[in-house]
Amino acid sequence: MASTLPDPSPDTGGTGESTTDTPLVDPHVTATRIETHGIDHIPDSERHGRARELFSVWAAGGINYLSLVVGGALVLMGLNLWQALGVLVVGNLFWILTGWLSVSGPAAGAPSEVITRALFGVIGNRVNNAIVGWVISVCYFALNLAAAAVAAFSLVAKVGIPVNTGVKAAVIVVIAALTLTISVYGHALIMKLYLPIALVLAAAFAVVAVVIVQHADFGYVPEHHLTGVDLWATVLAGVTLIAAGPLSYTTSADFSRYLPRTTPKRSIVGWTALGGFLPGVVVSGMGVLAATTVDMTDPQAALEKILPGWFAPVFLLALVLGTVALNALTAYSAGLALQAVGLRIRRSVSVLFDGAAAVALTLYGLLISNFLDTVNNVLALTVVLLGPAMTIYATDIVLRRNRYDGPALTDESPGSPFWYRGGVNWAGALSLLAGAALSALCVDTLYFTGPISAALGHVDLALPVGMVVSCVCYTLTMRRSVAPRNVTTP
Repeated sequence: MASTLPDPSPDTGGTGESTTDTPLVDPHVTATRIETHGIDHIPDSERHGRARELFSVWAAGGINYLSLVVGGALVLMGLNLWQALGVLVVGNLFWILTGWLSVSGPAAGAPSEVITRALFGVIGNRVNNAIVGWVISVCYFALNLAAAAVAAFSLVAKVGIPVNTGVKAAVIVVIAALTLTISVYGHALIMKLYLPIALVLAAAFAVVAVVIVQHADFGYVPEHHLTGVDLWATVLAGVTLIAAGPLSYTTSADFSRYLPRTTPKRSIVGWTALGGFLPGVVVSGMGVLAATTVDMTDPQAALEKILPGWFAPVFLLALVLGTVALNALTAYSAGLALQAVGLRIRRSVSVLFDGAAAVALTLYGLLISNFLDTVNNVLALTVVLLGPAMTIYATDIVLRRNRYDGPALTDESPGSPFWYRGGVNWAGALSLLAGAALSALCVDTLYFTGPISAALGHVDLALPVGMVVSCVCYTLTMRRSVAPRNVTTP
């Protein structure tokens, strides 16, 4: 029995699945209706669209304030201009992995949260979705919402409204409501809205880019020149910081699952990766250049000083819009993760639950304590889990040659081919634990430094070690057990 309750539809009899061989509704019309599918299988008769539509989805989510902040952080860490630019290019190459995971969506007609049952088993995958899928997503939602709220506070102040506690709470709730509206309406609305959003954001950030380039110091040299171990430690930390973005999207199949199963894999990988890579490099690069001339410890205030006065409100609105686009994707996937944990609730309800949790975290963090600062540092540890989790997923696609039986994946009974032993695929579970454990030994963060990292002079090897170990372990333990009954030929 599938742990989902699709939103009722008179055309599907409440099952969320088509009973005919032709599409039930025009995909363009569905943008004005709440998506009926949750983690249930998408039949071939309801598949539509082209791979190139994925570009705007990832591009709109990538043109955001946090990318500017992260780019500036590379310079604040002590890297010079060209080192920082090199680091952000390497870190953004991890979008190729995000694109590779996307190919499993059309193959299975299911979201990532269901496909990963093949990796961890029906029960094991519930734990995976609870931690990697839901908790981490809600934390990212809260952090992004906080960033948007700070920009909105400045915008409210510019129109003469006192920014007191009540106003702050109202602003946070309004931004969250806009975000969750997109997430609740779901996939079709995201596909329809994100191209115009990407174009609007690109235009706004183009103005910012021109101003930054005019002020940038292309001969910038940091006050303290890094060399030797200190340089390598900073470079690796920077790559990990940038890579955390694409690695957080182990759910990229959520947005490709409606594509026809015959969609070329190279197109899915290419458009997804390009949609994440280009904004990641350009917007983070703007942050790097800005840090050569302004104090990026407070990016919003610093950039407002060099931007034309008339453009400041537009810039603030762009910051809010970019974060809304990014968080709508996060909330959408978090809603699917909550269903995949085993809660029998509709996707629209699960999205609202995610939003409520994120709003509570944001209100607490901005109005009561420095909680979000703590979460921000803790999220540096998420690479310990995200790196191995994404690697195992990518490896499984290779081992199965991207042949996934979507209907079989929705079967959560003990007779399911993905029940394995006691509901757990121990090959996947132990590979994830091994990769995460060794990664933790190599991590270096504000709150925890692994013994291996300490011995190496605080060089953080958590990302490469976790990914390599999990890949090797999963390949050795799983390649002979991928039986024909677990796959289907499209």
